[in-house]
Amino acid sequence: MRAGAHPDTFDRGLDDFLSARPRLFGIAYRILGSAAEAEDIVQDAWLRWQNSDRAQIHEPAAFLTTVTTRLAINLAQSARVRRESYVGPWLPEPVDTTQDPHLGAEHAEAVEMAVLLLMEKLNPIERAAYVLREAFDYPYQRVADILETSDANARQLVSRARKHLGAERKERVSPAAHRRLLEGFLSAARTGDLATLEDLLTSDVVSYSDGGGIRGASRIPVIGRDHVSRYLAAFAPRFWPNAETRFVEANGRPAVLVARDNAPVALLCVDASDAGIERIMWVMNPVKLNPYALSLGA
Repeated sequence: MRAGAHPDTFDRGLDDFLSARPRLFGIAYRILGSAAEAEDIVQDAWLRWQNSDRAQIHEPAAFLTTVTTRLAINLAQSARVRRESYVGPWLPEPVDTTQDPHLGAEHAEAVEMAVLLLMEKLNPIERAAYVLREAFDYPYQRVADILETSDANARQLVSRARKHLGAERKERVSPAAHRRLLEGFLSAARTGDLATLEDLLTSDVVSYSDGGGIRGASRIPVIGRDHVSRYLAAFAPRFWPNAETRFVEANGRPAVLVARDNAPVALLCVDASDAGIERIMWVMNPVKLNPYALSLGA
């Protein structure tokens, strides 16, 4: 409690913060693509909230949203530099969305693994504008206030982000179709069935393995139906024997948790359109994988 603060004031401040917390985490996570970093941002927002003169703050949720967004943008700017030296492809840290399908947002936008990955190509301001508008439905003027820019520029930021993501992604399939494609892919990948893999993958499919430097993860993306199929077929005899698989949900889509000796070794996620599987994402870095597995009780 802040020195001199009345207990009732502290309780109201705590209630205001706890009420806003799911949204704050959802904003920070989408901007950063990291649950751990988002938690750090929310903790920083709480400290700033504790040390603020709350008598002068008439809209606690608006204040907390603004603080959280700006802190996340600042961290995203430094994270971009750090990720340039990341060993191998970088993938977002997965989260379990079974308890909160929208992860604190009005809509489910910008929580899927593939969207978070593509948003890495946006600058942090564009990313924040897109998240606030598309996932949380903030009016453009509110987005402009949070980002300290004009209404017109806020609209331009969101428009640029939409165009970029629209150019990179085809129309998504339904969750049921996604699950069927994932099941077919898992079966073919386990057996190294080249013909089935080639049938499931799009011509320009990309496979990303985020191992953070651990052995067994490709340090470059594998691109194209032929290369990916042959890579998976060659990979199968080394990876799949004695592996246990479990269908789970990650970032609002079906995924597969792969374990060996009851320890998680990979989370398999795919991004699919009517044309087939467009992206394959293997989260193998224990720093990202283990917290997700723990959240499932795995």
